[in-house]
Amino acid sequence: QFLRRQQVLQLYRKILRAIREVPAEHDRRYLKEWAREEFRRNKDATEEDAIRMMITHGNMQLQELQRTLKLAKS
Repeated sequence: QFLRRQQVLQLYRKILRAIREVPAEHDRRYLKEWAREEFRRNKDATEEDAIRMMITHGNMQLQELQRTLKLAKS
């Protein structure tokens, strides 16, 4: 459970770092609030499979955000 918590916190930090790269202030604020709300909504989850699935889904969304930011810069 401790390791799972570490994974979730690490994912949250990575998402917030990626959001900092978003050029538009309005979009940054929206994405930050979205991320906070998603993590807050799922903070009481206890089922291992559900948590693992949420982490996977979060990582996919992080990759998509990073890909989009990379395309926007080029």
